[in-house]
Amino acid sequence: MKKKRPPSIAYENKEFLASPEARTLRILSEILEPKTRLERLKVHSTVLFLGSSRYDPADRKSPLSKYYWDAEELAFRLASWAIRLRPKGKNFVVCTGGGPGIMEAANRGAARAGGKSIGMNIELPHEQAPNPYISPELSFLFHYFFTRKFWLINKAKAVVAFPGGYGTLDELFETLTLVQTGKISRKKMTIVLYGEEYWHRVIHFDFLLKSGTIVPADIRLFHYCSTPKQAFALLKSELTKML
Repeated sequence: MKKKRPPSIAYENKEFLASPEARTLRILSEILEPKTRLERLKVHSTVLFLGSSRYDPADRKSPLSKYYWDAEELAFRLASWAIRLRPKGKNFVVCTGGGPGIMEAANRGAARAGGKSIGMNIELPHEQAPNPYISPELSFLFHYFFTRKFWLINKAKAVVAFPGGYGTLDELFETLTLVQTGKISRKKMTIVLYGEEYWHRVIHFDFLLKSGTIVPADIRLFHYCSTPKQAFALLKSELTKML
């Protein structure tokens, strides 16, 4: 007679946890685990950097080269300033989607300043490895896009959108919609479109306004900046009001 295996505890049953029936538990885990970790590490607020993952800093001929190094410099300035605000915890921590390109640049700039930075990566069919500049204790990996997007924006007091593609546009417009509809207070979120020439060519906000699909107040939801000095001055001014 074969010896029977003892029953497994439900939360240790990997087959069940990977099943469709346990999807709610997996989603809840991706909400609660980051929350617990961020609270334990006293991360009160963040500044989210968005931008293209499709840039190798070794490629100096790429049109994105300028933006990579501008993002690195802006994150350096921001982290250098925010580090001094630590007595009550960590405020305005640089946060990215955790991948390469502009995301790497922002984490890199924060690391150069000696600051902590967050990387919120996503599990994809073609694996996107976390960039090496993320603080290890603040490196997250998500399966679900919507839980990742929730945490990208949850603690953000500012979003800086550098040139990027579908992912950048998706996250930018979701943020604009949340502020436009009052789900996020306009007084508690600063949105910067970095690289005015790029954004004017990609999105014709004036045409949206003339078409009646947005109103003049919607144009005032964001600011254009084109140098790290200009962007940092704006962010410092606006973020100081939130302390």
